[in-house]
Amino acid sequence: MEILLYIAALIAAVAFAVLVIYLAGTLKETRRTMHNVANTLESLEQQMQGITTETTALLNKTNQLAEDMQEKSQKLNNLVEGIQGVGDSVKQFNGSLQKISNEIVKESEENKETAAQTVKWGQAILDLWKRYKK
Repeated sequence: MEILLYIAALIAAVAFAVLVIYLAGTLKETRRTMHNVANTLESLEQQMQGITTETTALLNKTNQLAEDMQEKSQKLNNLVEGIQGVGDSVKQFNGSLQKISNEIVKESEENKETAAQTVKWGQAILDLWKRYKK
């Protein structure tokens, strides 16, 4: 019976040794994996710093571009307002010309007979003048 006890202790010792060997291998692989993860995270951190720097520069350029567009938009608004003023002036000038034209037409219609009579008198005077010269 004592031999069985020694055999059982030996089996338990061998099983414990096998377990320790497998655990040691697993822990080594876990250590290597953790080391790789640490390297990957360091690389990722460096890349993120580069991305952050580039993003900041891009944001600054975007802000400058937005300010430039704002200034140019304001200048363009001023130009459009100026052109609108010129358009209003031309419109007023056309209105004035239309009023003058209408008044001339009205006056010519009212004085049509007088003008015709004046032309006849002028023609008669010219005829008399021609007769007088002969």
